[in-house]
Amino acid sequence: MKRVLYAVLLLVVFCSAAAYAGLLDDVMKSVGSPASGGPNNDTVVSGLKEALAIGTENAVKNVSQVDGYFGNKMIKVLMPEKIQKVADVLRKVGYQKEVDDFVLSMNRAAEKAAPKAVSYFSGAIREMSIEDARGILNGGDTAATKFFEKKTRDKIYNEFKPIVSSSMNEVGVTRSYKNMMARYESIPFMDKQSLDLDHYVTNKSLDGLYYMVGQEEKKIRTDPAARVTDLLKTVFGK
Repeated sequence: MKRVLYAVLLLVVFCSAAAYAGLLDDVMKSVGSPASGGPNNDTVVSGLKEALAIGTENAVKNVSQVDGYFGNKMIKVLMPEKIQKVADVLRKVGYQKEVDDFVLSMNRAAEKAAPKAVSYFSGAIREMSIEDARGILNGGDTAATKFFEKKTRDKIYNEFKPIVSSSMNEVGVTRSYKNMMARYESIPFMDKQSLDLDHYVTNKSLDGLYYMVGQEEKKIRTDPAARVTDLLKTVFGK
């Protein structure tokens, strides 16, 4: 009789534990869902769009100022690798200033062209879907920036390149390049070199711009002080 009683008690305890575990599992599954007080779809999308708007605005502002590119070692437009040999030779024969002026002028072109990207960033932000936003929210520190670059880079490049080309002419990049190459080719036995300067500077300008957007996104995700609005605090304050 006692054995039967013990068996019944053990069965009751087991069933109770199983029921409790199931209840706990249900509770855990509900954490972070809209029903549990987590951000709903509209809030997530709005928060991500606001984050990108703030991030791109800050990034463009930073790179558009004087020395925005040139003074930032992480995004500075350096001498193209293809003509690095040219620069090295000219430095050795007394044309350091011409080389330095050329590098500076490329960065000035990037700084001058950068503000033109704002409208394209804004257009891409407006098109973000709920699915995109949910995936980005749960992604890495620069998930939004990577998504953003994947969706917009080709389009921005095509629109950006003529602006970069025009800016380069205005700030003297082309002139500096031609002067530098003329100096090099005047040295006996030196081969001629060619480079699509517009393509190079445009790509480097975009690399730097996306890098800076990524830095702004990291701040919003990881630094509470960077969440400057209540919406950002709601979406990223996890």
